[in-house]
Amino acid sequence: MRGLDMGHFSSMFNGLARSLLIKKGRNSGKCSGDEAVEVIAKEAKKNDLILQSSGCVNANGSDNFASVFSKRGEKGVNQDCFIVWEEFGGQEDMMFCGIFDGHGPWGHYVAKRVRKTMPSSLLSNWQETLAEASLDLDFDLETDKKLHKFNIWKRSYIRTCAAVDHDLGQHRKIDSFCSGTTALTIVRQGELIFIANVGDSRAVLATTSDDGSLVPIQLTIDFKPNLPQEAERIIQCNGRVFCLPDEPGVQRVWRPEEESPGLAMSRAFGDYCVKDFGLISVPEVTQRHLTNEDQFVVLATDGVWDVISNEEAVEIVSSTPDRAKAAKRLVENAVRAWRRKRRGIAMDDISAICLFFHTSPLSPQQNFTL
Repeated sequence: MRGLDMGHFSSMFNGLARSLLIKKGRNSGKCSGDEAVEVIAKEAKKNDLILQSSGCVNANGSDNFASVFSKRGEKGVNQDCFIVWEEFGGQEDMMFCGIFDGHGPWGHYVAKRVRKTMPSSLLSNWQETLAEASLDLDFDLETDKKLHKFNIWKRSYIRTCAAVDHDLGQHRKIDSFCSGTTALTIVRQGELIFIANVGDSRAVLATTSDDGSLVPIQLTIDFKPNLPQEAERIIQCNGRVFCLPDEPGVQRVWRPEEESPGLAMSRAFGDYCVKDFGLISVPEVTQRHLTNEDQFVVLATDGVWDVISNEEAVEIVSSTPDRAKAAKRLVENAVRAWRRKRRGIAMDDISAICLFFHTSPLSPQQNFTL
């Protein structure tokens, strides 16, 4: 029964892709994982289920509502980008959100490349991992169902991040030697969310406390070089971690004998100039079981969190009457805070995704307290 149950997901995935291929008159036989992903992605774009610009998305009958906004900073081209994919993998109970913060001369190209390759690669690896799990005779589905789902997504994400980073290194038209991107993504599958983080963007959950107020729960770690375990890995690999004289408190990653590249994060895609010196693209993968108390999650680049606290972000989003404008209001507040708190420092690109978990709005009685 266990093998049949887990195999059902994989066969359903392939079955949907085959039906789409047949409809298009392209193929009537078995569909490979990559072909399945390609077809499903094209169908999703055609049905406006994929959002890659500021706006909002809410598919008919979905419990998800996503608000997205990005503002270019004062350093040149906007190197932030994002994606929201409703009915991820062609399945009604799944959604994918990702936010990517590029850096370096080619950072905007790197971020867009990762945005393009990561969702499709994740779907392919998820399907492959499901197929492998269906053959695992030692697994007891009924006993370990929730844990097994997490392990499947964790393994899929680890494989995906390795593949995405390898793709960047092989890409002939994108120079990612001294450029890279962070990546913060979430998959919602029914009442579970799986969070994978590479870099220093952050996910913050807003949940209702016993007294009815909204409180923030930080779901991710900001992977910066000042973290002891990150600094230790970098130093063991002969990389260096230190602050510049004019940036006290801002730890950066440097090559052994050069004052470059000076990365403010300890995990990223690309940046091959320091991949041998402790920078990694391995994701931290966690999960959370959603309850009725969990209202929304904010995914934002470090441009938000440099000037806005978790508590302030939750208050701003929850007090926005129109959910479609929640991300824009958060970003605009971050812009004002940056100009007030960091005068004389060029403003970073600032981007946010606000993913609401329930179709009904927050209760008027529900309030937020600091």
